[in-house]
Amino acid sequence: MTLALDKSTKSKESNLTKALREIHELQSQVEQLKQQHQNYVRSQQRLISTIAEICISPMQEVEALRILVCKGEVECRRYLRSLLVKRRLASKK
Repeated sequence: MTLALDKSTKSKESNLTKALREIHELQSQVEQLKQQHQNYVRSQQRLISTIAEICISPMQEVEALRILVCKGEVECRRYLRSLLVKRRLASKK
């Protein structure tokens, strides 16, 4: 009977240890996701500031934001670069 209790106790301890390890792993993953989210938010805030600096008209700003939302950061940056190129070409004429 004592042997059965010891095995049961060890099994419970083993299960608790496993559960604690899984909790720690999940907490670590949550922290990584929080960090990634903060980095993403900072990146988007910088990009929105850049949109405000580069775009001359409200229509360009709306288009840049639309591209950001629908197509993502890479396409938005491509659009902003094209605006800068067009501005440089226009200023050379």
